[in-house]
Amino acid sequence: MSDSKRITASKKDLLELEKGFWTGDSAYYAANADTECLVAFPQMAKAMDNADLAKTATKPNRWRDLKIDLKGIIEPGSDIVMLTYEAHATRENGEPYAALVSTGYVHRVNGWKMMFHAQTPIEAAAGK
Repeated sequence: MSDSKRITASKKDLLELEKGFWTGDSAYYAANADTECLVAFPQMAKAMDNADLAKTATKPNRWRDLKIDLKGIIEPGSDIVMLTYEAHATRENGEPYAALVSTGYVHRVNGWKMMFHAQTPIEAAAGK
């Protein structure tokens, strides 16, 4: 990670917020996603409104053993933060999952809200 520009957003708070999108329920999504969010997954890329995005998280605890290895964070403006990381987790059925992930947050009057999220699955490496 480059320290050439000081990040004013709390990395700890952003990572906790990010973890909540892996483990939280639809109420968590509704509270922490912006009014609209761009999402990109292998089978889907589109803009989703808050309500539709929240519907994708109707099953809480769908992930366990989540490990996030932060690779980079930038703050191109005082109200926008982008982070990228490698994630390793286990699906509720026991299947391992690994992905390169990027998420963007915008700061609103009621806190940081997710406005962009993309995942690119990678082979789950042993021992990660």
